[in-house]
Amino acid sequence: MGKYDYDVLVVGAGPGGYVAAIRASQLGLKAGIVEKDKPGGVCLNIGCIPSKSLIHQAEIFHGIRDLESMGVKVDKKGFDYARVFKKTRRAADTLSRGVEFLLKKNEIDLIKGTAVLVGPHEVKVDGEKTVTGENIILATGSRPRPVPGFDFEDERILSSDDALMLERLPKSAVILGGGFIGVEFAYIMNAFGVEIHIVELLDRLLPVKDPDMCAMLERSFKKQSVKVYTSTKAVGYKSRDKGISLTVLPEGGQEKQIDADMILVMVGRTPNTEGIGLEKLGIETEKGFVKVGDYYQTKEPSVYAIGDIVSTPQLAHVASKEGEIVAEHIAGRDTEPRVDTLKVPSTVYSEPQVASFGYNEYQLKERGVVYQKAVFPYRGAGKSVAIEKSEGVVKVLCDPETCEILGAHIFGHDAAELIHEILLAYTAELLPGDIASMIHSHPTLSEAVMEAMRVAEGWAIHV
Repeated sequence: MGKYDYDVLVVGAGPGGYVAAIRASQLGLKAGIVEKDKPGGVCLNIGCIPSKSLIHQAEIFHGIRDLESMGVKVDKKGFDYARVFKKTRRAADTLSRGVEFLLKKNEIDLIKGTAVLVGPHEVKVDGEKTVTGENIILATGSRPRPVPGFDFEDERILSSDDALMLERLPKSAVILGGGFIGVEFAYIMNAFGVEIHIVELLDRLLPVKDPDMCAMLERSFKKQSVKVYTSTKAVGYKSRDKGISLTVLPEGGQEKQIDADMILVMVGRTPNTEGIGLEKLGIETEKGFVKVGDYYQTKEPSVYAIGDIVSTPQLAHVASKEGEIVAEHIAGRDTEPRVDTLKVPSTVYSEPQVASFGYNEYQLKERGVVYQKAVFPYRGAGKSVAIEKSEGVVKVLCDPETCEILGAHIFGHDAAELIHEILLAYTAELLPGDIASMIHSHPTLSEAVMEAMRVAEGWAIHV
């Protein structure tokens, strides 16, 4: 046995941690991983996977309206949300066991317990067992961010984690936060018949997304009877016999009350960096996030940090890529430093979906960058009309001189899948003409991508 128990010791078995451990093992390094809960982390157990299971089932339930338009009568009295919840748990449990299998397959030791750094090469698990690693990767993830005055200890005020564990839906709910998480929960609950109010402090839903996409989402939500309050602050609340009364203050307006059964606080996530021993090694944080170098190394060269605890997009696929970069760096591989955030696809899984990468118009204007935009409506692609999903657009931003793609934004059905064709072109330094001239199968939604590129080239056919 060498000087250390492991070449790479990972703290946290979420999508960043377990991928880092597996990649390290593939590269011939002995890897171990410490996890206090189930393998897969928040994303797999109470985040991405169960929420997408909910979204899938919400889509099916919402589809009852389509059946009724065909003359089919559906009796919804027997609907039992508890069964929906159980399906989400089965999906999460299946994939968690899958991660555990992958760790065994790659000969990675899974150590159960809570790890705290006690030295540059060692952690203490549950305050008792010392485990050492030549290199340590911190991947401790995040938790729901609280809002002052809205305490999660009140049974009527829930976090996103709490909401995913509901076995019975309320009749009405107010969602604080119109970001990714809030929008997805609004779609899910509204699809299941819950009266939803979204309160967002900034001037639009999804503030980091392209403004046009945000406006279309708001219009779509209003058509679905979701009540949206932007530029509005949640001031406080009072409990009632049968629910809760939220006081909100619109910008430049007067206070008003919103009555509902519960409040869902969904204003983002806080990095889990407290109590893991950073201060003992002098590892610095900024606003709770660990400061890291080009290869995610901390001030202590043998300790790395990835995923939600560093100031990169808090997305599972970003954490996984960061885990790969660190593992390859430790193994001495020639790998690119850091994740290029302009090449990161992000999707909001509402219906319609919102997907994007690169710059949006607001960012380009802020930077003084001259650009041209090409927009093609979903309804111009025959498939969208055939499947009754014609709400949406594909928007591509390009350099007017070089035609280089600067960013892309899609609002519409299956946007999460369509965005990758444009991202591949961007990554491979292809131009709009390369996609515009490529034959696309007909009828498909991807023809909307092709036509958007033809708009950029000045020769769109179906618009």
